[in-house]
Amino acid sequence: MAQKPSIPKGTRDFSPAEVAKRNYIFSTIKTNFEKFGFQPIETPSFENSETLMGKYGEEGDRLIFKILNSGDYLAKADATLLENRDSLKLTSHISEKALRYDLTVPFARYVVQHQNEIEFPFKRYQIQPVWRADRPQKGRFREFYQCDADVVGSNSLWQEVELVQLYDSVFSQLGLGGVTIKINNRKILSGIAEVIGASDKLIDFTVALDKLDKIGEDGVKKEMLEKGISETAIEKVQPLFNFTGTINEKIQKLAQLLANSEEGMKGVNELQFICDNVTTLGLQTAFLDLDVTLARGLNYYTGAIFEVAAPKGVAMGSIGGGGRYDDLTGIFGLKNMSGVGISFGLDRIALVMEEVGLFPEAVLATSKALFLNFGDKEALYAMKAIGKLRQKGIKVELYPDKSKIDKQFKHADRRGIPFAVIVGESEIEREEFGLKNLATGEQQKVDFATLVTLLQ
Repeated sequence: MAQKPSIPKGTRDFSPAEVAKRNYIFSTIKTNFEKFGFQPIETPSFENSETLMGKYGEEGDRLIFKILNSGDYLAKADATLLENRDSLKLTSHISEKALRYDLTVPFARYVVQHQNEIEFPFKRYQIQPVWRADRPQKGRFREFYQCDADVVGSNSLWQEVELVQLYDSVFSQLGLGGVTIKINNRKILSGIAEVIGASDKLIDFTVALDKLDKIGEDGVKKEMLEKGISETAIEKVQPLFNFTGTINEKIQKLAQLLANSEEGMKGVNELQFICDNVTTLGLQTAFLDLDVTLARGLNYYTGAIFEVAAPKGVAMGSIGGGGRYDDLTGIFGLKNMSGVGISFGLDRIALVMEEVGLFPEAVLATSKALFLNFGDKEALYAMKAIGKLRQKGIKVELYPDKSKIDKQFKHADRRGIPFAVIVGESEIEREEFGLKNLATGEQQKVDFATLVTLLQ
């Protein structure tokens, strides 16, 4: 007996109903992207390894899926590396390409490669899958879609204000009210590291701090100590572990803490501008909150950082995130090209909406009517009507086989099709159609014009 097939851990098959729900989210996000002036692009599913490696920090590099070179990939490998089983150094000899880890670095590569064709500031959106060799768990997959919107070629903080509004617009339209848009600034984190004397440990400091909600205060302190950050430095950041108050109160506390850090005060002023203007303009259903522990583990953020938390009561990680990157394109040779962008976590958003029951019934709508098949003559008559109905945008179909009528009715019921159209010899003679409501059992004879009206 053949072994039952399976799929890799961290990947999924999607049923027609699941695809319909995901397409509903895609459509909502895409509509809002375009409403805010973003244009679509697409990039390859895999990039040259050097494009991706070193752009996400040590932790990110480990999660990049490498693609083995085609053919005899070991033929050109260094014999010493093979003998010593030095996998880290060997990888570059046997793998020259990798699946994209996110959409931002490929976008930076795109901008540099096509800089002479692009009109700046360039507002682009991209909806494509990405891959990460992560440990699968609820809401975390090895293959998943990202929905990104970025602006490059502008230093204006009004872009950050608009991106907060874009988050609010999308989640409000999806009915997912009450999300919290957390904001911080990498300059503030740099300033904090500076005033506590741990500037050389900035990445270790921010990566550990970012885990506060996952491993708690004691866990963060333990990780910081393990990374070589002194107890004295950790004591100085103690206030950050219980940082409460309104946004303005938090900003004032940061201003006091960072008064002697030029870099830190730049971050404070940027946060003040963004938060003040978002507050003045107002949000529909989302909440804006300053979270000073928010760091995000990506090396390229230089200014504002965003992360979106699901509504209270829903156990889910972030459903969106992003930030400002002042010189991401510099790694590909294009200097002084500031950018800022956000991403929507499609898969997590779908899980949250499923849990809360937010998908409209219309999303799952299948064919409006199934024409029953009584034979070739009747099927031809039905197909002529089906063609006209489809031209009017009405979703209808013919049962393909001349099967028992009971079987055809059961098929329509299992598919969730609300109407059955019965076409027999008498209907053909009178140029009529028998229309049966499968929910109520009501049946009537109608002409084509009436059929159109009832199915529209």
